Amino acid sequence: MTASPFPILVIVVPLISAFLIILLGWLKKSLCYPFMIASLMATVFFSMAILRWIIHHGTLHYYLGNWDPPWGIEYLIDPLNAFVLVIVSVISLLIGIGSKPMVESDIPRKSIYFYCLFLLQVTGLLGIVVTGDVFNLYVFLEIASLAGYALIAIGEEGAPFASFNYMIYGTIGACFYLLGVGYLYIMTGSLNMADLSKLLPDLYASKVVLMAFAFFVVGVAIKMALFPLHVWLPDAYTYAPSSVTSLLAPLTTKVGAYVLIRIMYGVFKPNFSIEVIPATTILSWMAFFAILFGCVLALGQRDLKRMVAYVLIAEIGYIALGVGLANRNGLLGALLHIMNDALMMACLFLIVGAMTYRGWPRQMERFTGLHRKMPITMAAFVISALSVIGIPPACGFFSKWYLVLGAIDAEQWLFVAVLLISSLLNAILFFRVIEYVYFEPVAKESEVKPSEERTKFMGNEAPLTMLIPIILFALAILSVGLLSGTIISLVIQFALPANF
Repeated sequence: MTASPFPILVIVVPLISAFLIILLGWLKKSLCYPFMIASLMATVFFSMAILRWIIHHGTLHYYLGNWDPPWGIEYLIDPLNAFVLVIVSVISLLIGIGSKPMVESDIPRKSIYFYCLFLLQVTGLLGIVVTGDVFNLYVFLEIASLAGYALIAIGEEGAPFASFNYMIYGTIGACFYLLGVGYLYIMTGSLNMADLSKLLPDLYASKVVLMAFAFFVVGVAIKMALFPLHVWLPDAYTYAPSSVTSLLAPLTTKVGAYVLIRIMYGVFKPNFSIEVIPATTILSWMAFFAILFGCVLALGQRDLKRMVAYVLIAEIGYIALGVGLANRNGLLGALLHIMNDALMMACLFLIVGAMTYRGWPRQMERFTGLHRKMPITMAAFVISALSVIGIPPACGFFSKWYLVLGAIDAEQWLFVAVLLISSLLNAILFFRVIEYVYFEPVAKESEVKPSEERTKFMGNEAPLTMLIPIILFALAILSVGLLSGTIISLVIQFALPANF
């Protein structure tokens, strides 16, 4: 067992802070926000320290209660989950910073409870990433899910029903996952992921193990909203408060993708998904239709937030396609896109939140003149849009490039075609919005103006606490694109399975 306390601190600090923030709110409400930010900053520090350890020393082990695995719970952090851990903690911090104006505007009387649930959501996501125990992963999955249901329910009209719908699908997904855990425990007597990976190869012919794998994949696919198990996502992310969607959209689906990779290529050996059963083939075709479905339905949306929600379904398809291609370039593209899409979705949904905060409607045809009122925010929107389309040097281009190379290596020309077609459809989607913002003539009588009440004490641009995270996300989209090779060589290539 390593002496490093960071794997447990990255979970304990936000978990305890979530409950302390309620007590702090009773004493002095104004301290809740800085306390939450301090907690999130601590998780960033811990995750960065863990990644640094991994780069220099290799896999990090932490045994809870000094119980050796497989009897005790082990937090096992390798290059794969160290990479995802940094993504979750950094984006959570930036969204936490940007959430303050939206929370004070939308739910001022419930801000204390929002910050508590926000930290619980982050705790659940971080726990899913660091744990090396399949049942402990389920516990953190439920913590994140329950917090997510509550956060979505406090949104606009339609949010409670969307949250209820999400809860139904989320519960089904969790039950599928738990059934998979139970089946594996029956066959192996172990819950430790590393132990399971050693025990399972001799049991691949067992129908119980086959069913466990099927339950795992379906349960995780529901959680990550992979087509056709995505139906909870559009309403949930459209009606939820923008401060909530900005956190859930970039992270929940990406953590689900991490779990899928961990199960398919970690708990089970890669040859199981490729040779024993055609899991990768099925996953690739699901991803194929997810990409087409998400892009085509996004074309029919007039609400910008809902359009981006459907774009997210297609983005999940990109990651799933890379996983399903089951070759080095495909999986490199999938892992790189986990980071890239997290940055793009966080930036886009935070921009939608800033627009809504300033009193602008979400209907695209009413965006005329918006670039004059919010020039920096709209510039960040253009950068994010170009990245989603896949135009260099934005980061979205580089992950899609690796996905195209992976599809070529697999000689799957239909997958190459869908990747290229989806970029064309995304160009139509986002250039339509850019046209409304920058090029439509402004008619004074129909120009939409921010709320007069808000304009009395705020400028036209987004507040600084929202604008800084938006700018940082936009800069990150460009920087990560330019540094893609370095990120792959330092971290991502070591996160691939040994035989890739």
